Amino acid sequence: MLYVVVGLALGRAAAEEHPAASQSGTGTSTNATAVSPATLELEQGHRLFTTHCASCHGPNGEGAKGPTLAQANLPRASDDESLKRIIANGIDGTEMPFARMEWVDIERVAKYVRSLGALPHEPVPGDPERGAQLYAKKGGCAQCHMIRGKGKVFGPDLSDVGRRRSATYVRHVLVDPSTDVPKSYTAWRADVSLPENFLYVRVVTRDGQEFGGVRVNEDTFSIQIRDATGAIHSFFKSELAELHKDFGKSPMPTYAKVFTKDELDDLVAYLVSLRQK
Repeated sequence: MLYVVVGLALGRAAAEEHPAASQSGTGTSTNATAVSPATLELEQGHRLFTTHCASCHGPNGEGAKGPTLAQANLPRASDDESLKRIIANGIDGTEMPFARMEWVDIERVAKYVRSLGALPHEPVPGDPERGAQLYAKKGGCAQCHMIRGKGKVFGPDLSDVGRRRSATYVRHVLVDPSTDVPKSYTAWRADVSLPENFLYVRVVTRDGQEFGGVRVNEDTFSIQIRDATGAIHSFFKSELAELHKDFGKSPMPTYAKVFTKDELDDLVAYLVSLRQK
């Protein structure tokens, strides 16, 4: 729907600025509509965004694996220059890669991203207050996630999830958690360095003890994981009988059958309301 809105808006702007010329009395008309440079640049930015950015940020910046860009104030890019720098250089320690574009194209993408702030907000049904109660009680979400310093650190901090994710994406993750498992843009070499991507690990020691948790560090000879209680466990690989790496999988359970549709609406409404600065 947002894709259609953007397309119509661009087309309408061009039509209003340069109405088609017509010849009366001849039975023919000329529909050669000129497009303003500003409108053409937005269209070019849109095409570049679709090619380079939409897979992470959504077709119209509504958010997917990457943060929501369809907002007037971007947390990491308060002005145009900082936005262009982020597009050009990426963000260290995140999944945001550097751009494989010429500078003129980076400028076009930046202008298009700024235009997304004028799009209407995604409607979110549900009651955030009821959602907060579901988060704390029935969902048991604080056992893994932290909000404003309260909760556990096993899962991602959700203090500003409303800025980083769209309502549609949050709902999808609650139903299918593996949707939100990050993928690294760096080359993966298991025997050399720790990649940026999330990885859940299960190990069995030679004396039969089993442990599972999120990897926090790894080198050629050892691996360290954090379990659901927050405890850190360190192992020499030579001491392990089994080492399983669950790439692309999440330890988070699905909530598809835990909540009713209305309860899911409430929980999503609560999560997208979290926009801590």
